[in-house]
Amino acid sequence: MTDSNHVLIKVEDLKMHFPILRGVIQRQVGAVRAVDGVSFEIHRGETLGLVGESGCGKSTTGRTILQLYKPTAGKVFYEDTELTSLRPEPMRLMRKNIQMIFQDPYASLNPRMTIRDIIAEPLVAFGSASGKEIDDRVRQLMGLVKLDPDFMLRYPHEFSGGQRQRIGIARAMANNPTFVVCDEPISALDVSIQAQVINLFEDLQKELDLTYLFIAHDLSMVRHISDRVAVMYLGIIVELADRNEIYANPVHPYTKALLSAIPVADPVYYETRKRIVMEGDVPSPANPPSGCRFRTRCPIAEDFCGQSRPKFEEIAPGHFVECFKWDHPDNKRR
Repeated sequence: MTDSNHVLIKVEDLKMHFPILRGVIQRQVGAVRAVDGVSFEIHRGETLGLVGESGCGKSTTGRTILQLYKPTAGKVFYEDTELTSLRPEPMRLMRKNIQMIFQDPYASLNPRMTIRDIIAEPLVAFGSASGKEIDDRVRQLMGLVKLDPDFMLRYPHEFSGGQRQRIGIARAMANNPTFVVCDEPISALDVSIQAQVINLFEDLQKELDLTYLFIAHDLSMVRHISDRVAVMYLGIIVELADRNEIYANPVHPYTKALLSAIPVADPVYYETRKRIVMEGDVPSPANPPSGCRFRTRCPIAEDFCGQSRPKFEEIAPGHFVECFKWDHPDNKRR
């Protein structure tokens, strides 16, 4: 159950800029603003869904929270510990509590290691088990993710994509973490397998009291698994709300466009609903628009939208949006 009074992860004005280098001496001539000032909280036991187009900064946000990338600016807190200020060894020890499940199960597992060694690696690295304890723990973890422990001496190429992702999940759970970043963990899987993996995530959350940052493209899947949803565009979060609120009453034009693209099984509703097609291309994160990031593609943008960046404000309890015209008549309830 979500504990709304216990903030497990707090992100304050997080930025991650990658330098653009040119010339023989590799002089910096600019920066790719992959993440450009995001702030949010994740409560213990909660799943926060993070959605947006490819290249908007979702995966970079997850990796920067875990300090796989050293942030350009901003702070990340795990309970009362500021991760951005930790030295290497304390940060290494902190990784027992914060883990990541990567997108591609074909690339995230070492093909030269057996499944036993892959899952046992975190146990050995942190000294959590030794000798026979390691094999016992690996068997327990394989059973936890619904894999046959008798296959522990096989190699990754002997497993399907869904089974490999389960191996990655077992590895992430080895040291009993409390917070897990799931970086599009189902996007590389067959549709028939995706629901099984999502159900596994939900079962593990209930059994192990886990907190998730769930990054995905599939908006219908995000609604199913998430408690709250954050919508990201060009390095910033443009809307954040409870999952039911954001699907029933989206107010940011970008959120509305994303939701209008979700396939619907009802042919009558599909033919009658309003489809919002965004015009133009996504601007480069190396040279984002002035003012509102979405104004170059926004159907209701005006001249003043380019003069300053709108505030990320709370327009209703728990519903945040970054838009000057969030109360535009087009944003009435559907």
